[in-house]
Amino acid sequence: MKERLKRNGMWYAKAVMMGLLPLLCCVLTCAIYGYQLGDIYLPASDWNDELFYYKQVESMLQFGYPQGYFGFNESHALKLSFAAWSPVLVFPWLLFGAIFGWNMMSPIYCNILLMSLACAVFVLLVKPKWKQLFLLTILFCVFRPFSLYMLRGMPECICFSMLIIYYAVMEWYEREKKFRGVVWLLLLAGIMTLMRPYLLLFLIYPVVLWIKKDKKQGIIGSILLMAVVGASYWAINHYLAAEYFTPLFKTDWLEPFLHGDIWGGIHGILSRMFHDGKRFLALTVEGLKSGFTEGAFFAGYLALMLLFVWQGVSEWTQKNKEKAWKYLYFAFCFFAMTIALILMYKMKEGSKHLLTFMAMGIFVLSAMPTKFYKKPMFFAALCVYLYSMKATNPIDYQICFATSERVAKVDCWAGIFEKELHLDIEEVPNYDNVVIWVFSDTVGEGASRKVVITDWQVLYGLPAGFGVSCCYDTYVLENFEQLKSKYITIPTGGDIQSICEEKGLRMLGQDESVCVYELR
Repeated sequence: MKERLKRNGMWYAKAVMMGLLPLLCCVLTCAIYGYQLGDIYLPASDWNDELFYYKQVESMLQFGYPQGYFGFNESHALKLSFAAWSPVLVFPWLLFGAIFGWNMMSPIYCNILLMSLACAVFVLLVKPKWKQLFLLTILFCVFRPFSLYMLRGMPECICFSMLIIYYAVMEWYEREKKFRGVVWLLLLAGIMTLMRPYLLLFLIYPVVLWIKKDKKQGIIGSILLMAVVGASYWAINHYLAAEYFTPLFKTDWLEPFLHGDIWGGIHGILSRMFHDGKRFLALTVEGLKSGFTEGAFFAGYLALMLLFVWQGVSEWTQKNKEKAWKYLYFAFCFFAMTIALILMYKMKEGSKHLLTFMAMGIFVLSAMPTKFYKKPMFFAALCVYLYSMKATNPIDYQICFATSERVAKVDCWAGIFEKELHLDIEEVPNYDNVVIWVFSDTVGEGASRKVVITDWQVLYGLPAGFGVSCCYDTYVLENFEQLKSKYITIPTGGDIQSICEEKGLRMLGQDESVCVYELR
């Protein structure tokens, strides 16, 4: 141990220093707003996905799986009770919660820990020079999505950290040429694919390395691995995911191929690429002009892709073909994801998925051989412009801090829920353990009628085990007599409350903005 510390002591010190960087960024971000890290409060957030992730993990830790269904318009998974996203996505939170317990700060602390581990592993495996660590520190600090997502109850940092570690293993393998590096790359890429299907792109590199080492074994093994990963993803998506309001992926362009119309299918793809591609570029330009969030993410993403192409061509001209292929491979992954976004994703939701690629890209950029810092400093300046100077959208760049009013309200509703809601543990999961969250309702009379968003944040106070089904008001109004869930959360004074009162349903609680009824 003494010999190892003597030999690698400097690298351990560098790893610890870089491992503290994510925590430092989060503490400074909170301090800028006049708060401390412990003041982060998930129910103060307007991002409703966080509620689903938090309550599902809470239920999984306490019961193994939610005892009520998570879904949309009362949809539910074929097996168990998860929402529309793969439960594999949150497995680090489950490990963290099992060890340290689960509360509203747990996902934030886990996100910071994961990013710290990613930074430390990067240093130990890549062994960057001081200049490269300096560049990484600057890039990490100015890429605002790092601190933004560490301080949110979203699993993006889980994907960030895994892909950064994947890149670090790539660099280690390039230097050491030990086959266990390929095994780790295959394992990481396989798990990442189960979390987000587009990360399948990163299986290509280790598969090629495996085939190059042993052609027969590599081809057979890669086919089996792809089959296992593909079948696992299909099974998870088919059996454990509830149907969303609309399909998560746009697949209408596949229909002509399924009906044997090959040329029609090709025409459809080209037409989609042309029209949605124009929209993608228009949003990118808008992002550069005004900081429009989706366009700003597109602009940073395309800049990184072009920098990889630039570096790849530069390495190729210098006869460094192995390095050239590495950077061109990253550029290919970025380009392929762009095509996937245009063909299959909505622009707003798709833009957030690009951040995972950009997170890894920043570490790649910092480790590039450089003399004059031009590529990393150009991207750093672009980040300052896009994600600080132009980052004015209060929703997309919101940091959620506790206020006395919000804390008191959630605590009050937690007491009501604890008293009035009773978890049914027979034949679970079941709809007796489901609370409908009506997304919005129409409130008021005559000219004063308006659509009001439900104060859904009070549902953080639900007892562990309860499921939440987000429903549109139209679904509830059309199916009121056939609703399967036992409880409903709605805006106070809305049309749906009037129906509840007319039918004599029991009110469990009410305040100035939200009320909860027992449906049966």
